[in-house]
Amino acid sequence: MRPAAERLADLLGHFVRGPLPVRLHAWDGSAAGPADAPRVSLRSPTALRRLLWQPNELGLAEAYITGDLDVEGDLAQALSRAGRVVRDQGLVRPGPVSAAAAGALAVGLGAAGPPPGKPDGRARLSGRPHTAARDRAAISHHYDLSNTFYALLLDESMAYSCGYWTRPDDPSYTLADAQRDKLELICRKLGLRAGDRLLDVGCGWGSLAVHAAREHKARVTAVTLSPAQRDFVTDLRVREGVADLVDVELRHWRHIDAAGFDAVSAVEMGEHVGGAEYPRFAEKLHGALRPGGRLLVQQMSRGANAPGGGRFIETYIAPDMHMRPVGRTVDLLESAGLEVRDVESLREHYTTTIDAWRDRLEARWPEFEALVGATACRVWRLYLAGASLAFAERRMGVDQILAVRPTREGESAMPPTPASWYVTEGRS
Repeated sequence: MRPAAERLADLLGHFVRGPLPVRLHAWDGSAAGPADAPRVSLRSPTALRRLLWQPNELGLAEAYITGDLDVEGDLAQALSRAGRVVRDQGLVRPGPVSAAAAGALAVGLGAAGPPPGKPDGRARLSGRPHTAARDRAAISHHYDLSNTFYALLLDESMAYSCGYWTRPDDPSYTLADAQRDKLELICRKLGLRAGDRLLDVGCGWGSLAVHAAREHKARVTAVTLSPAQRDFVTDLRVREGVADLVDVELRHWRHIDAAGFDAVSAVEMGEHVGGAEYPRFAEKLHGALRPGGRLLVQQMSRGANAPGGGRFIETYIAPDMHMRPVGRTVDLLESAGLEVRDVESLREHYTTTIDAWRDRLEARWPEFEALVGATACRVWRLYLAGASLAFAERRMGVDQILAVRPTREGESAMPPTPASWYVTEGRS
């Protein structure tokens, strides 16, 4: 019988034009494909069976998550190289004869059989999307994984959003520096002064709330749906000496009733709101501000034809995510009565940020594995590698949108130029 890798190469050839985009290593020890291509190992025919039952992104992801399929070396680089070859050469839609031949190859390789079991870690939500209860479950699935897990992954501030890399070529400049500079940039764009009231919607582990209170003496109301985050921020404000300036509430954004804030922030929280709900969300942000108050939304975006996070991300990482082109978000904010004054893309900054998280995951892999298990670690390795590529290849973006609620007379109280936002103790 011919080696399994040769038959796998023939099978893949029914769907991909030109030379194979990867070097295949099969369970029988055989290999096929270009020697300099990314190395992909199939540990057993179960990998093929997963793709037979789910011939899409999710089937491929679950083959990797379970270890039925593995990739040698840096996962993001391998995905990038293989993806580039596929895009350059193109895919083939097999006709009846080719499909029958591919099916025979798959059966001969052991792909036939019942569907393999699903890996652990899938989100299990019920009910209508973006009800308060379902939103709470979706947030819990992602953010309540473990405070210890995120403490290992993130920098000391526990900022789980895109950093602002003002000195990316300086080897002494760290992830913590980039997150501090991001927090400071947000506070400057919001024009925070001592005594100002800031509403931080979707506060995470309190990095912005604590920074605004400690560095700018703002009075912060921090809101989250995650009990683990609420408890963390409650303790953090005491440790940082700002308990008198920071209040943290376990609350859905729909149930925020306070108004008259000088500033409102929503840092990578709007992705969880949902497409149909976003107009109401924008109105809620507008209503929370006093006339002349400022809003800073930092939010991920995608192209018009890909509004969600993809099957893998929505199944294992962040269910019910919804993203849209940044221009559409600007339109929704202005339709709610806000005036957008500045939009700054941080797309390349996110690639650098995610790669820093990937480095931490790989460097401390045994600690992560002991904490959450091998399957969850492989989920996160795949998630971070794919996310890094999505931003690097401009399939996803992230932007800071600064808006103001004008007074009835149309006054904005904005500075004439944004120059002061980017000056921090003599550093750009």
